[in-house]
Amino acid sequence: MKRILTIFSLACLSCVAMAQDNVIDEIVWVVGDDAILRSDVESQRLYLQNEGQRLDGDPYCVIPEQIAIQKLYLNQAKIDSVDVNEGSVIQETDRWVNYAVNQMGSREKLEEYFNKKISEIKEERKEQIMEQQIVAQMQRATVGDVKLTPSEIRRYYNQLPQDSLPMIPTMVEVQIVTMEPKIPFEETDAIKERLRKFTEQVNNGEYEFSTLARLYSEDPESAKRGGELGFLSKMDLLPEFANVAFNLKDPSKISSIVQTEYGYHIIQLIEKRGDRINCRHILLRPEVSEKEMTDTFTRMDSLYADLSTDKFTFEEAATFISADKDTRFNKGLMVNNRTMGNNYGTPKFEMADLPQEVGKVVYGMEIGDISKPFRMIMDNQKEVVAMVKLKNRTEQHKANISDDYQELKAIVEAKKREQILNDWIVKKQKSTYVRISDGWNNCDFQYPGWIKE
Repeated sequence: MKRILTIFSLACLSCVAMAQDNVIDEIVWVVGDDAILRSDVESQRLYLQNEGQRLDGDPYCVIPEQIAIQKLYLNQAKIDSVDVNEGSVIQETDRWVNYAVNQMGSREKLEEYFNKKISEIKEERKEQIMEQQIVAQMQRATVGDVKLTPSEIRRYYNQLPQDSLPMIPTMVEVQIVTMEPKIPFEETDAIKERLRKFTEQVNNGEYEFSTLARLYSEDPESAKRGGELGFLSKMDLLPEFANVAFNLKDPSKISSIVQTEYGYHIIQLIEKRGDRINCRHILLRPEVSEKEMTDTFTRMDSLYADLSTDKFTFEEAATFISADKDTRFNKGLMVNNRTMGNNYGTPKFEMADLPQEVGKVVYGMEIGDISKPFRMIMDNQKEVVAMVKLKNRTEQHKANISDDYQELKAIVEAKKREQILNDWIVKKQKSTYVRISDGWNNCDFQYPGWIKE
């Protein structure tokens, strides 16, 4: 009787008209005591479309099934009293909103795209992120600590036909030395003077801070939003920037000039919420002249000559001369922090994961070769002169147990985790009430057990 009353009350909701597209909302799935509405599916489709994600199949089959799987985990999470940190959810929501506004170009365009106010989009996304984090926590608890023995890895490898062995892409390990062009005091003084002039114009009421940011800030993404960064924690900001920004108390006041690795900033407070802050900034970068760049090349050419005559080693140059703070204390060895995956946090790079300028140079090098100096743009957008040494290269090949044990281990662990979760879903399907509306059940589902025989 309780289930009948629940379904009846949910069915009443299908009479509510959607503002978006003037379509009557309806219940398309029921999973346990939870309904999946047409509007839920449509909202998720728009979110995925906004993020550029493609689905393997009909979105009106794939998305409801994904939501249904999520409902299974959420129902179990209620039973197990699983919860997540609300601060983490809010922070992730703010990050997503900032990203989405960036993609669209403005808050107004984002509201137009979803046909909702920004506050509604944010609240809807917050709920989704909270559920995603609960599901992830449930999955971790369900899988537990997957441990495999070497014999299990070998058994997996031996059972695979030769034509099914995974291809291991070409991997390289690269060391780097960089030199930064010297910036004349006149250039930095001119930048500081421009920023002081901006502050004066805002204080005198001549211009809004946001207007000057749009016109002159050299941070292109925030400049589109009048310099606004969105709500961020101290951990999301560079220490020098955070120390000044979090000490601002009056939105009408402009900060003193702040120097970071990106350049020189002035900051305006918008709002503080607990341990997060929303502010605007204007960034100006010192301009590097061709003379300064030529002088840097001359110094780097001299270093290249010393390395060629074994006056000292590349590792010594990286430790004592290089301007690259991320590799200086690691003998110049670059670490892969650019893409998530098995190689994240290791010195191994696929060619496509290297910075573009480095990849072009490394492509034709042999192990032990040192490149001639070349220009490159660092992650902080500074232009530098660099040299690289190819420490190691493993050419593309079919996986083998002796050279690729760790890669094979990661593959088998992933398969084992996937199998545990698949088994859990199949088991839950059997004990959970599911109803799929006509027109939504003619699908080739990943898990056929939604439709009971």
